[in-house]
Amino acid sequence: MIGDGDEDEVRFDWRRGGAAAAGLVAALILVVMVFMVKFANDAREQALDAERHTYEVSLVVRNASANVARAEAALARFVLDEDEKHSGNIYSNDWQLAGFEIDQLRDLMRGSPDQQRRVAELKQLYAKRGQELSLAAQAAVLKQGDVGIRYYYQAVTQGSGDALNKKLEEIIQAERASMQTRFEQSQIFSDQADEFTNYLSWLGIIVGLGAIFLGVVSVQALRQNALARKQADSESERAESLELAVRQRTQELWEANQALKAEAMEREAAEAQLRQVQKMEAVGQLTGGIAHDFNNMLAVVVGGIDLALRRLNGPRREVSMHLNNAMEGATRAAALTRRLLSFARSEPLLPERVDSTELIAGMSDLLDRTLGERIRIDVDLDPDAWPIYVDPHQLENAIVNLAVNARDAMEGEGLMRISTKDVRLAANEVGDIRGGDYVKISVTDTGCGMAPDVLERAFEPFFTTKPVGKGTGLGLSQIFGFAHQSGGEVGIESQLGRGTTVSIYLPRTTKAADVRVHPAVQRREDADVHVAGARILLVEDDPRVRTATVGALEDLDYEPVACASGAEAIERFGAQEFDLVISDVIMPEMTGPELIRHLKATSPHDFAVLFVTGYVGEGESDDLRSHELLRKPFTVGALASAVAAALARTPGETPRASAAAKG
Repeated sequence: MIGDGDEDEVRFDWRRGGAAAAGLVAALILVVMVFMVKFANDAREQALDAERHTYEVSLVVRNASANVARAEAALARFVLDEDEKHSGNIYSNDWQLAGFEIDQLRDLMRGSPDQQRRVAELKQLYAKRGQELSLAAQAAVLKQGDVGIRYYYQAVTQGSGDALNKKLEEIIQAERASMQTRFEQSQIFSDQADEFTNYLSWLGIIVGLGAIFLGVVSVQALRQNALARKQADSESERAESLELAVRQRTQELWEANQALKAEAMEREAAEAQLRQVQKMEAVGQLTGGIAHDFNNMLAVVVGGIDLALRRLNGPRREVSMHLNNAMEGATRAAALTRRLLSFARSEPLLPERVDSTELIAGMSDLLDRTLGERIRIDVDLDPDAWPIYVDPHQLENAIVNLAVNARDAMEGEGLMRISTKDVRLAANEVGDIRGGDYVKISVTDTGCGMAPDVLERAFEPFFTTKPVGKGTGLGLSQIFGFAHQSGGEVGIESQLGRGTTVSIYLPRTTKAADVRVHPAVQRREDADVHVAGARILLVEDDPRVRTATVGALEDLDYEPVACASGAEAIERFGAQEFDLVISDVIMPEMTGPELIRHLKATSPHDFAVLFVTGYVGEGESDDLRSHELLRKPFTVGALASAVAAALARTPGETPRASAAAKG
């Protein structure tokens, strides 16, 4: 409830606010009235100026009419007595004065188009009348007697003089009508000014009463202020008691807040534990998938080698078959490892400028052999598609994987469409893509499509809807890793029963095209640079891989020197010169790129470099792009090609995308 003091204060505030509002309204009205009075006075002054103008015009018109009349009268006397010095001069002066006054009328009528037109007509009549009278004046000057009188009589009878007088009278009548209108306006504005003046008087009285009212309100304000001081003193005691109560309540709230913080910390710990459990579950699923596939492949390898050992003394063909099976299992295991590395974005790429239209068009035979005759392929390629900067081998693998997935979704029979298109995307328009220009490569099938829950897990490793033995679940994962590693994105559109479209978005490039050597010519060049007895420094921390590689190099007629670490390699390199350094990428204490940088900085002579890797750590890919690269596991043939390519390169030459580098 509100006390009496509060009610008085509210009532006082209402009065003060009302008085202030009334004063503001009165001031606004006063300003408006002052402007209206000024406007009325200005209008009245304009009307008075117009009235004075009318009087001036009338005076000039009367003078012009009088001068014309006097001039004609003087001309009449001149033709009768032919007194050139008296009557002739009077005629000439009065007639010229009339013309001057007509010109003055033209200046006075500049604000009225109608009057200007009348003055122009008056000027023409004046000129015509002057020509008529000038004949009589000339005859009088020549003292021709009756001839001047006849000319004068003829001029009087022609009627131009009456027309001149009528035009002067017309101008006067028009100006009088205008003056009457202006006089009426002046009277109206004068009445308005008087009325506004009366209003201002009443408004002054109202403002005076308002000032008296405000004075009364001010006195009440002083009284209310004194009362407020007294109330403030009494309220200070209440404030102290309230402060004590607030302090106690604050303590209770602080204790409650501490309890909430403790509960939040417990909840955060529980959520962290749950996330850890989920991570371990995901790692377990990934590990289980890898273990399952690797066990299958190792079973082929181990079984093939075991059977080959048992048949060593048997038929050569049977031993070769088991060894080939073991090699196939090992190759599949290497492909699986490469897919895992691509998904983890740890597979080094060898990008180059690629024309997507040319690349896809050249894959027709490969796709026909892979997909079979019952799959019809519709190719819609943009001939002017933008160039892209990617690893062409990885792009071919991605397209083949998409085509195989499309074939399996259509159960081996149907229509598959491959298309390219230039698109301009905004940031995050597709996944986490950055804004810019992209080439969209799409593979569309007419298969069964994907359900929403399957679509959400499409990029998960080892997730597959295919039957057991039909797929590893790494195809889309590898494509996802390749697209992101190339600066692009992957998008999927699918509907159950209508098919699926998978699109790879790769960024447009402005880099110039590199000169690529045909594979047959390249193999011939590599064979030509095979240098028997070339000195090779092999740096490999794994003893089994080191032994196998040394044996292969010796079989290729090279002179290898093996060491197990970067420090040992530096020591061996300082003792003798080498033509080629073959180094593993990931090694303890010193990585392969770090070793090569050190040797390049300290060695006085040039040498070729070949990196061998099974996994590329973060930040190492840029160092590998300037040298030849051989991926583990590799065959003796792949090693031979890679060594030949490395020895054939000149310093600063861009590495060629050779089969050894890709394989």
